[in-house]
Amino acid sequence: MATNVSLPLAGIRVLELGNYIAAPAAGRLLADFGAEVVKIERPKTGDELRNWRLYAGTTSMLYRTINRNKKSVVLDLKTADGRAAALGLVARSDVVLENFRPGTLEAWGLGPAELDAARPGVVVVRISAFGQTGPMSDRPGFAAVAEAVGGLRDLVGEPDRPPSRTGISIGDSLAGLYGAFGAVMALYRRESLSGRPHAPLAERVIDVALNEVVLSVTESLVPDHLAHGVERTRVGGRVEGIAPSNAYPCADGTSVVIAGNGDEIFRRLMRAIGRADLAERPDLTDNAGRWERRDELDEQIAHWSASLPQRQVLETLATAGVPAAPIYKAADIVTDAQYRARNMIQYFDVDTGAAEPQRVGFPGIVPVLGGASLPVRSLGPDLGEHTAEVLEEFRKHDSADRDTASEADEWAGIEVPR
Repeated sequence: MATNVSLPLAGIRVLELGNYIAAPAAGRLLADFGAEVVKIERPKTGDELRNWRLYAGTTSMLYRTINRNKKSVVLDLKTADGRAAALGLVARSDVVLENFRPGTLEAWGLGPAELDAARPGVVVVRISAFGQTGPMSDRPGFAAVAEAVGGLRDLVGEPDRPPSRTGISIGDSLAGLYGAFGAVMALYRRESLSGRPHAPLAERVIDVALNEVVLSVTESLVPDHLAHGVERTRVGGRVEGIAPSNAYPCADGTSVVIAGNGDEIFRRLMRAIGRADLAERPDLTDNAGRWERRDELDEQIAHWSASLPQRQVLETLATAGVPAAPIYKAADIVTDAQYRARNMIQYFDVDTGAAEPQRVGFPGIVPVLGGASLPVRSLGPDLGEHTAEVLEEFRKHDSADRDTASEADEWAGIEVPR
């Protein structure tokens, strides 16, 4: 199925000057669908993500996941030669991704004006904590800070405890999505202007702020406050104003998530748990009424679910047409038939720090084209794995006369393993 699908971004070249998760996540999305993404890493250490959640070996599975389908090139952007090499690569790129603190690229002589001079019409995606403008633009910040300022952190957790995180760097991942969307949007505009002057540089600089992408997914948090004076509070496993929807215990010590919040779905759920009387109660006919009585409803659902093993709970609800699911751990995901049918866990032999490479599953490519995930072409590369290859290709197109590999490597400000 998906193996015969053409890659829609084939022919697009991306230069990634990113570190950690946000810009690399955007690069991964573009690479997944065929863009050639050249990732620039600092000498010796590379992207710090190589050491995050590093349980053994030299490169974390997190790095291998976020940087799949890319090429790794080592350049020292703090040197004149390294910057010159980067600008040379920009000259043959359609998109530049970066997530340095605002002002860093400008200080290195690699700001948008210099990038555009190297490649007129280039798209520049800039991801930062608070954006490129405004009174907080020069502040550093990771996703945790953005999730706090963006309004999400205050909504996650139990109401009687301090706010919690979601368990992943959701702000970074969201920024990657917006960054990739911005790049494709600008590339589409470039195609629509074919044969005419490029869009102004200011309109080709995609400014993605972590706090703003978090704010963008808080739904009606701000309008509800301004229109009705509502201050949302943490509600644990629930979602404000929607009931019943929560996690419920089963007799075998597991839990299930049940989403019975649609009006007709609620009635089916109540009949399924033996409470047809609640299905017809006038005060429970809509979400507003059910939310007011959420504790009563959760108590009744939990009383029923706790009397049965998980499998029976799920079979009963499936028969009744009520959305429900087990709460998966990683071990459940890798054995799930639905994920397997859509090629969503793909296996590679990878260095895990053991004596021999191990077979390890990695998440597939989303969204699906052709019925199943496109194949992941390669995992996140070793540090500098493609330096010689990429610079050799650059040399062939460079107008300057550089005859030997050693000259090019010296010019790039690096040492390339032979």
